[in-house]
Amino acid sequence: MAMRTTIATITKNRLSFTYCSAIAITTFVRLTLSSSVLFPPSKAFSINHDIAHNFGNNKNKQAKIMTTTTPRPNQPISPSITASINKINDIITTDAGGRGMTHLVVPGDLLASAKLLARLTAKSKSRPRDPPSRNDDDGDDGGDDDPLVIILSGFPCCVAHAPPTETDGPPGAWAIAAAASNLGHRVVLVTDRCNEDVFRASAPEHKLDDADDSKWELITFPPEEDMTEDQSQRLRALARKADLIIACERAGPASDGKCYTMRGIDMNEKGLIAPLHRIVEMARERNNGGGRDGDDDDEANVKFIAVGDGGNEMGMGKVLGKIHEHIPNGELIGAVTEADHLIAASVSNWGGYALAAAAALVRCSDELDGSDDDEKEARAKWVERCVPTEGGEVKLLERCVAAGCRDGVSGKMEATVDGMPLETSMKCLRDIREAALIP
Repeated sequence: MAMRTTIATITKNRLSFTYCSAIAITTFVRLTLSSSVLFPPSKAFSINHDIAHNFGNNKNKQAKIMTTTTPRPNQPISPSITASINKINDIITTDAGGRGMTHLVVPGDLLASAKLLARLTAKSKSRPRDPPSRNDDDGDDGGDDDPLVIILSGFPCCVAHAPPTETDGPPGAWAIAAAASNLGHRVVLVTDRCNEDVFRASAPEHKLDDADDSKWELITFPPEEDMTEDQSQRLRALARKADLIIACERAGPASDGKCYTMRGIDMNEKGLIAPLHRIVEMARERNNGGGRDGDDDDEANVKFIAVGDGGNEMGMGKVLGKIHEHIPNGELIGAVTEADHLIAASVSNWGGYALAAAAALVRCSDELDGSDDDEKEARAKWVERCVPTEGGEVKLLERCVAAGCRDGVSGKMEATVDGMPLETSMKCLRDIREAALIP
């Protein structure tokens, strides 16, 4: 009605009104249908893999229209938004677990990570394409307009149990996945085969009804010793298609190539670790090949964000010297893969919540862009879209435990995280939401 009224104001000619109205209605219908044709059955993004599970539904056809803001990579973030993100960073870096993680904090990396996620664009058109491969039969050339976020997670440290999955990781990874989806991105979450049951059971309920038609996928891979050449090609396909890679509580290889628990237990020896770090390595090989026309175009390169809490997670190579100096067993367990941006948190789940909230705030800042719109209202809109709720997270953790997940510190099948009561994590989430909501 507002669109028709506007047109009527512009022209009083009845014929022009009818003609313009028809154009406006046709445009609106096309926009409305656009979210339903982004991934038609014949073109839906998929990887031909061992295990894949799709998430999302068709209830909100206009979600893509509602959540899309034109990315502005060089636009300054408003001072109030920056202050809120800095406050969120303070909330997650208190070293609540007493591990010495405050030494691993990289100032400014939460904000930098949020900018990457909130302003992500598809890089497929600016990167050189790989030649066709007979094993790369997923039917997608990486030409989709929506950016693809690959999320790596899974820390199978409860090695004496099946599944060996801990409660720190799935909630944070799914929080990032939900935020990425509601920011308009495609999402693929990748984990070890041994973690499949927990990650599948814990796929979040909060936001699925609001997600657009983009296809969420859960993909698992076997341990490296069981990898086939075809599976290696599938890893390469993920690396080729990625526009951004994020690791949240993902076991990372140390200097000897093995992934260790905080106690120094070799998880590779137990046959639990898939070589997911190779996705980052292969993406960086492509980066090193240059951007447009072989130039070193930084904007065309795939970045790697990491979230961790102990020093043995992928991405912690950025602060490896500090891990060796300040973290018990640091020289043995320190993960060597270096993130472009590292979010160190007391608990990795908290880092996932923080990234979701910070990205929501960046999108809010971009949307306002110095306008007179109500910032408090805009914050509430984006936080509601991108940040998990306490009730949703409690249910998610309960589903994790029901699927056999355990506290990585206590080893108990209970909804605690890193030896801390559930209320500790929920208070952190409440504090993050409050910091994000209040200018």
